[in-house]
Amino acid sequence: MTRRPGFDLSLYLVTDQGLCGERSLTDVVGLAVRGGVGLVQLREKRLGFRDMVALGRALKALLASFGVPLLINDRVDVALAVEADGVHLGQADMPVALARQLLGSAAILGLSLERPEQLAEAEGLDVDYYGVSPVYTTPTKTDTGPGWGLDGLRTLRGATSRPLVGIGGIGAHNAEAVIRAGADGVAVVSAICAAPDPEAASRALLAAVRRELGPDH
Repeated sequence: MTRRPGFDLSLYLVTDQGLCGERSLTDVVGLAVRGGVGLVQLREKRLGFRDMVALGRALKALLASFGVPLLINDRVDVALAVEADGVHLGQADMPVALARQLLGSAAILGLSLERPEQLAEAEGLDVDYYGVSPVYTTPTKTDTGPGWGLDGLRTLRGATSRPLVGIGGIGAHNAEAVIRAGADGVAVVSAICAAPDPEAASRALLAAVRRELGPDH
């Protein structure tokens, strides 16, 4: 079970078009990618299948020109319809083995870890990274357990060799600390989607991450 090539976890955008104000989500994502986002997850819980597919196809076309992969949150059916690069699954979503069977060996699969006791089972699954959710409590992710905190992230880092992405309450002010605690990247929602200048916000976040990972990561 090896990591699929061709994607960068350093700065990972999880979408929320409700935070974009009057701007379109595709415009915000385009600016974010120009600012250094290397992976985008379409996560729009309120959209039905048709709207998700339409939005996913628009994002897929946009991101292809930058060489940035698109993942779909939860919805394997949408990922297949969009021909997305993979999915991110929560603990209550489709079983990883079935998602892998449906999407194929080349798909990127991420899995959320919300509590330490979930790691043992996860280590036997064919996933490419873990989303450590949430690092800090946040209003944009209300369906998760208590925050891991930096100490919990450090403990998890010592227990697995798989890539870790911290999500939840992360911005340019604390991204460096999350990387220092053992994450391979940070995933953000409001820090980019709600920013007045998503491109500048992305640049600031990536700079913070690279201060710990190194400029050539």
